Amino acid sequence: MSNEAMVVAVVGAVAIGLLIGVPLAAAEAGADGAGFIYGQVKTRSGGTYEGFIRWSDEEAFWGDHFNSTKEDLPYLRSVPRRERRVPVEVFGVRIGVRGDWTDQSRHLVVRFGDIERIDVLRGEDAELKLRNGTVLEVSGGSNDLGAEVVVHDREMGLIELSWRKIDTIRFMPVPAGAKPYAERLFGKVTTLDRTFEGFIQWDSEECLSTDELDGESDDGRLSLEFGRIRAIERLSRSRSKVELADGRSVTLSGTNDVNDDIRGVWVEDPRFGRVKISWEVFRRAEFSRAPSSGPGYDAFTVPKPLRGTVKDVDGKAFTGQIVFDVDESESWEILDGSMDGVEYSVPFGMVASINPQGRHGSRVTLRNGTELRLEDSHDVSDENSGVLVVTGPEGEPRYVPWDEVARIDLD
Repeated sequence: MSNEAMVVAVVGAVAIGLLIGVPLAAAEAGADGAGFIYGQVKTRSGGTYEGFIRWSDEEAFWGDHFNSTKEDLPYLRSVPRRERRVPVEVFGVRIGVRGDWTDQSRHLVVRFGDIERIDVLRGEDAELKLRNGTVLEVSGGSNDLGAEVVVHDREMGLIELSWRKIDTIRFMPVPAGAKPYAERLFGKVTTLDRTFEGFIQWDSEECLSTDELDGESDDGRLSLEFGRIRAIERLSRSRSKVELADGRSVTLSGTNDVNDDIRGVWVEDPRFGRVKISWEVFRRAEFSRAPSSGPGYDAFTVPKPLRGTVKDVDGKAFTGQIVFDVDESESWEILDGSMDGVEYSVPFGMVASINPQGRHGSRVTLRNGTELRLEDSHDVSDENSGVLVVTGPEGEPRYVPWDEVARIDLD
């Protein structure tokens, strides 16, 4: 290529980048595939497939959540029997007790990047092995168990595997040079009073440039690839304005992609973990080219046991290994709570302290200094089952009921 031709090519590429509002360097950086889920799937018939993996038409990245129900809850046996009764209240007044809350199942939320392998058992039962060696028996609890698993096999191409045909799924880093099949959605999402920035999962589902946003316009039904969308703005409970990269805009209604039937807008914001924004407070999403596809498999550090100090309302302090809510005991587990129409899902590894604030919520301080006043979840309200503290290698777990917890500081 002559020098003149090379100059023309570069200028033309820059002009295209400026035309669509994307810096050329950012467009090139967005082509990596490290953040995509990757692994090897073995089937019961003996087949083996390796490549990028997607859970049906939803989760595709290491930071996405795998949801299920824990079958084995060994720490519950350490709770004194007198503390296990479920209170019965009428208009806030306790009138008795019933049942045993230790018989209740517990929801599991774990990032795909924290999982080493999944062994499918029968039906919607499976065994998860985490990267620190922890093994969890799980069952049902969401569509993640029983889902169709899509593999972009390196040699064979796309294959869709039904859950009942799968034997084992083993996760691994994306090999050098492996090119992703789409780009990841990224941008800023504005609510009534806050702005979040990071990777976006629209309607708890669409997360790729090739995924489509559906809606009814005045002229007919449209299905728009997210890669062609510049922004989405909420106009009312039932309508949205969609701005396209070519400068046109259209008002859409009639589907849960653009009205209040939406299942929320997830943003993987590095300040908080993941947040889910409700339609009531959502105002606008502005999409841009992602600087990368997100943290790779190797970026997820091996989980560690939770350790720290629990102070009770009498001023006593207990230091050791902590089991929060008599259930969550490792750094990969997720602390949930809501604030101002936004649900926060924060890995415990990001949490510095937790201070119960009355019956309905807690003040949660993150390691980056951010303070959140979270409510409306089992983790941060008086529905919390309390905290166990193991003070030594052979120590008997000490149980602190939630209404006696003044503060928890995590190491």
